[in-house]
Amino acid sequence: MGYMEEQREIELLRRITRLVKQNKELHERLRKLTLSNDALGKLVERYERLSSRAEEDCSGTNEPGNVLKYKMGTVLFANIQGFAKLTDQMDTERMIDELDSLYFRFDAIVSKYKLKKLKAIGDTYMCAGGVPVKNSTNPIDVVMAALEMHHYLKELKLSSNKNRVWDIQIGIHTGSVTARSNGKKKLSWDMKGDTVNIASRLSSSCETGMINISANTYELVKEFFICDYNGKIPVKYLGDLSMFYVRGIVPEISVDGLGLIPNDKFDIKFKLVQFIDLQEIILDKLEKELPGHLHYHNVKHTIDVVTEVELMGWAEGVGEEEVLLLKTAALFHDSGHIKGYDNHEHLGCLMAREYLPGYNFSPHQIERICELIMATRMPPEPGNLLEKIMCDSDLDYLGRSDFIPVSNNLYEELRVQNKIGSLNDWNKLQIKFISKHQYFTRTAQNLREVNKQKQIERIKGIIGED
Repeated sequence: MGYMEEQREIELLRRITRLVKQNKELHERLRKLTLSNDALGKLVERYERLSSRAEEDCSGTNEPGNVLKYKMGTVLFANIQGFAKLTDQMDTERMIDELDSLYFRFDAIVSKYKLKKLKAIGDTYMCAGGVPVKNSTNPIDVVMAALEMHHYLKELKLSSNKNRVWDIQIGIHTGSVTARSNGKKKLSWDMKGDTVNIASRLSSSCETGMINISANTYELVKEFFICDYNGKIPVKYLGDLSMFYVRGIVPEISVDGLGLIPNDKFDIKFKLVQFIDLQEIILDKLEKELPGHLHYHNVKHTIDVVTEVELMGWAEGVGEEEVLLLKTAALFHDSGHIKGYDNHEHLGCLMAREYLPGYNFSPHQIERICELIMATRMPPEPGNLLEKIMCDSDLDYLGRSDFIPVSNNLYEELRVQNKIGSLNDWNKLQIKFISKHQYFTRTAQNLREVNKQKQIERIKGIIGED
């Protein structure tokens, strides 16, 4: 092995080691957030005093009177400062009109980030993310909305020759929430509980003109925004909760020096978080709609390939956008089996084209994803690194220790469709296929090729006489 190859091997091991460490850190972060959210959920149940009858009637829809529970929502509580600064010389009616205009602009921002407006009374404005439609990006969405609100007020003061009195304190907290929809003709939302109370406390503990977020929210947005530690506040039954000031978007993922406008790198990071929601929807669809005879091309296989393309992608040194494209392609690559078997790759592309525009994937990204899906057709003939990763991940089981049971599942799937004869015939076909198969990426070659050769010997040992 030459010096350059040796260095590549060392770098590969370093990448895999870093990935394993990052996964452990993410699991630990998720564990802590889950514990925190569980504690908040218990407080919500204690102080909301919801009757057991109401809980039984909760259907999860937006019908009036329904009680809806969310494990993760993000509440923004804004205290608008200005009334206390009014003097006899000021035109009170004009100032109220200005406040109405301010709230109108806030409403537009809330709508832009698909948040839910909860209250705008007097000097209080409150909205929430992750309700009524659950999503994983709501902490990011709410902080982005807060930055726009803050910037709008700043521009409003700078654009006028007159002394503007309006200012703002914003508190943001992420946790479990309980909401009730009211009204018949037009639904309004009433949200209470510890998450709302903590957001309010964060607002009142915030310096004027600042955005104050909880530790829960900070853990979920710190890769996107510059945040400074801001001490702690005591919360009954929960102890002291840490606070952080949001200064703006991280410079590397922002197009401007103000940290307000996200760039393409921000968009990719955002989509990687959003992928959790897309994955949940597609896996649920596969679980419900895939034919029962698909013993191999099932939900488990899709999850395996999604996991493998990410691990192999990082090991091969591809970037975040490429990992996003790989994971998305893996998610859809067998979805076409819902409608047909033999041309499922093409049908999977049609489904991807149907869903992905709703998640703001560009036409170019969707086209690349479809190319990756089509690369999994047999026999595999990848034309670039991403297609090689895709093909190797799709056939990763050939070099795994669970090859025999997985292979038997594929045989059973083909047998019930009259696409294969006896198990003996299948094993002979397997030997022929594996003998000709080759892994394309260096990662798969190093990790799977040796075991793949062992599979051939194992199959030969179980083939019977004709």
